[in-house]
Amino acid sequence: MALELSGTFETPRDIVRSKLRGVARWSLRLLMTIEHHLEKRCSRRTLLELTDDELCDVGLTRAQARAETSKSWFWS
Repeated sequence: MALELSGTFETPRDIVRSKLRGVARWSLRLLMTIEHHLEKRCSRRTLLELTDDELCDVGLTRAQARAETSKSWFWS
């Protein structure tokens, strides 16, 4: 009776590496999401610095720019 081993066995070191890769990927996604939200916040604040003519070129009114700026920097 021969015992056949098929597949590979993961050593504890391989398991730890796999979990660390997963945590690293998750952390990178989180940082990218936060960076994206901060960029939106910066862009919205830039709207307040535009003149009425510049806002007109973009297709916004002063009221629309204020409304956009008042949005939450993280949730919208």
